[in-house]
Amino acid sequence: QMEDPIQLKEEGNKYFQAHDYEKAAQSYTQAMKLNKDKALQAVLYRNRAACFLKKEEYAKAASDASRAIDINAADLKALYRRSQALERLGKLDQAFKDAQKCATIEPRNKNFQETLRRLGANIQEKVDAGGLRIQFSTDSRVQKMFEILLDENSEKEKREKAANNLIVLGREEAGAERIFQNNGVSLLLQLIETKNAELILAAVRTLSGMCTGHKARATAILHCLGIDSICMWMAVDNEEISLAVCNLLQTIIDCLLGQGKEEQHGKEEAVVLDTKKDLRMITMRLLDMLVSKKVSGQGRDRALNLLNKNIPRRDLKDLDNSRTIFVIDNGLKKILKVVGQIPEMPDCLPLTENTQLTASVLLNKLYDDLRCDPERDNYRVICEEYIKSKIDPQDMDKTLHAIQMVSGVLQGPFDLGNKLLGMKGVMEMMVALCGSEREIDQLVAVEALIHASTKLSRATFIISNGVTLLKEIYKKTKNEKIKIRALVGLCKLGSAGGTDYALRQFAEGSTEKLAKQCRKWLCNTSIDARTRKWAVEGLAYLTLDADVKDDFVEDEPALQAMFELAKASDKTILYSVASALVNCTNSYDTKELVPELVQLARFSKQHVPEEHPKDKKDFVVKRVKRLLKAGVVSALACMVKADSAILTDQSKELIARVFLALCEDPKDRGTVVAQGGGKALIPLAVEGTDVGKIKASHALAKIAAVSNPDMAFPGERVYEVVRPLVSLLNTERDGLQNYEALLGLTNFSGRSDKLRMKIVKERALPDIENYMFENHDQLRQAATECMCNLVLNKEVQERFVADGNDRLKLVVLLCGEEDEKVQVAAAGALAMLTAAQKKLCSKMTEVTTQWLEILQRLCLHENLEVQHRGLVIAFNLISADKELAKKLVETELLEILTYHGKQADDPKKQHIINVARDCLTRCMDYGLIKPLSQA
Repeated sequence: QMEDPIQLKEEGNKYFQAHDYEKAAQSYTQAMKLNKDKALQAVLYRNRAACFLKKEEYAKAASDASRAIDINAADLKALYRRSQALERLGKLDQAFKDAQKCATIEPRNKNFQETLRRLGANIQEKVDAGGLRIQFSTDSRVQKMFEILLDENSEKEKREKAANNLIVLGREEAGAERIFQNNGVSLLLQLIETKNAELILAAVRTLSGMCTGHKARATAILHCLGIDSICMWMAVDNEEISLAVCNLLQTIIDCLLGQGKEEQHGKEEAVVLDTKKDLRMITMRLLDMLVSKKVSGQGRDRALNLLNKNIPRRDLKDLDNSRTIFVIDNGLKKILKVVGQIPEMPDCLPLTENTQLTASVLLNKLYDDLRCDPERDNYRVICEEYIKSKIDPQDMDKTLHAIQMVSGVLQGPFDLGNKLLGMKGVMEMMVALCGSEREIDQLVAVEALIHASTKLSRATFIISNGVTLLKEIYKKTKNEKIKIRALVGLCKLGSAGGTDYALRQFAEGSTEKLAKQCRKWLCNTSIDARTRKWAVEGLAYLTLDADVKDDFVEDEPALQAMFELAKASDKTILYSVASALVNCTNSYDTKELVPELVQLARFSKQHVPEEHPKDKKDFVVKRVKRLLKAGVVSALACMVKADSAILTDQSKELIARVFLALCEDPKDRGTVVAQGGGKALIPLAVEGTDVGKIKASHALAKIAAVSNPDMAFPGERVYEVVRPLVSLLNTERDGLQNYEALLGLTNFSGRSDKLRMKIVKERALPDIENYMFENHDQLRQAATECMCNLVLNKEVQERFVADGNDRLKLVVLLCGEEDEKVQVAAAGALAMLTAAQKKLCSKMTEVTTQWLEILQRLCLHENLEVQHRGLVIAFNLISADKELAKKLVETELLEILTYHGKQADDPKKQHIINVARDCLTRCMDYGLIKPLSQA
């Protein structure tokens, strides 16, 4: 008889393969009795469970499988065998849970998926028949929610409550697992299939919550729902549903990429297979959506946004750009097809106003993500070949699509677009189409010329060939869509050429007249929004003229029309609106003219540009007030919320410039805050161009300097403002930026210790100390006032106590400054430091020989506030140590204290008299002086 459990296991395996299940079970039983290894014991139990399954002894099979699971909770074979046994015993709900765990651990196993589907169908049949309600779920709350939602006769209020509860439950880890383990995915799928928008939204949002931060569950849900179904739901022409499904898919992608919440899920997480195959499958389906006529414009936008967000590398230090290469090889032509669509033509795919621009952004991001010239050459070759295949002199419609593609690329990777313009016949075809009799030809060609004219070298060619055509089109066409584009083209050409040459081609008049026409188009709601946006782009150029900008801000309907268009969140419109507002507020950079050079230029009879009267400060202030009254802050706040693919860094900088101009007058800052400006400025100060971040930070500093932080930046938002303010404490920033940042930090540091701690953590202390040394009085004063508030923080106090620094010496010396405001702040800081840290009392007498003279001057100061703080410092020194008190009593300070203490009570300076008397009392307690009656 064998005594080795491993040999007995092998013997049992041989019996099992020979279908002798009885002897196999006996061998496994004998092995269990001899075995002491836990891992082997789990294998023996699950093997014997397999024997009992074959013998149809299902209760014993379930029991043995459970014992194996007790040893190893992620034992797939044991879980699956217990599921099979429980199914045969009629315990479908428990069998489903085990099968679901198997599918979670190994989501691509077809047996597990098939078992799940079979069990789900059987459970539903019994639920419908009413025979499994109590047995079905270990959580009756979850089941009750689904019953209410799936019952068409349920009251609307109950359904809404159940839907909200389900969404909340799905966001909690325990709740998500409860839903998942209780056939929840299958039931959520039923909710989606009801075609009821509210139920679909509830189901999709619940699924999003269940997927968040859990790779294994997200993978199982992806396979259970199917990527084709998810894309089909996202393709519907319902903005809310399409967005919710897009968020679900983004959550799944985040999990597959290992992003989102960093949570560990034990062995389940460890055994999830490589996700690259799933990610490629998702990418291919998204690319297919781009060119499908069955996909709505909203759905196409969602697909583009997901590609924009997830395909290019988020960090260029990461060398793996394989996702971008995959999309270029398999989907670049599909993206080009989208940018080549012409909305006015009958065969156009369903689009929104943002679709083609978003596709151009994707083209740009993909191009920027390429790492070397061969990759860029491959990108260019694919574009060139695809565009060439569309150019056909015999088929003008086909050629139009090719020109539209070039126009789309010019709005994306411009350098590539510039190379495509160099393709044989492209520029000539664009100019020729301008002269076509067909309006659609003119429309496409004019737009292409506008985008091509951004580059000076191309603009030179177009000015010499296209200006006359654009002028003729503007004069002769009755189509407003073409007329407005021709005008913008001429404005843009003038800008690109560094001259108003193009505008001077108009025989009939001035820029004011053209601007008036643009405002008229802008206010005409019968014209489509896309065309009205071109009017805004025209105004973005024309408002460089001082007369135009002054007239524009007085035109209330035109301003409101522009603000409404800005809320539509289109990349071009955001940039154009921001540009027009920068012009109107004069928040662009200007070079200061050196008076000596101006005189020299005039002497040599050279042209000297003079400031337009309407560009002077008084007019600018009036325009700012007018814009604030019209609600410009609300419009800017909406613009900031736009998707990152639409709100470019350049647009962010322009918006930050406008905000800074709006915050110039302290009286207007309350209005800016009330309309959401404070909240909108925070992301602008964190992301964007360096200039944009500085401008936004400065605007935040202006608000922080004069506003109640609790009102301007409620809740946790105030802590987000600290870093932008600290970023302005830099020698590269100008004095005003330094000063207003210090004022803002002073205001913040006076609110709470948590804010003081945040300022310290942002490493602002060394910079603030540096400004306390500044020669500039206001900077020195602001820094000292800020430090006066910061010393309330224990960590700051400890830095003063630490050896090897001159912080305390600096504060003591600042108490002796002639600047009264600096004295007030420094004395306040010293009073608080000596009150909080006794060590600093003795240290104060060692840092400088002038300490006593400075203290006496404080106690005799004309300013009662300084005088009071000086006496408080004296009281702190006396209270700290008897020897130190004795040293002070031996000086003239005793006379000063006696002088103040003997004064008659006076409400105006009673606080001073009381502190002096406290000092004398403490000295008497030490026995250093005697009461007057005993003297």
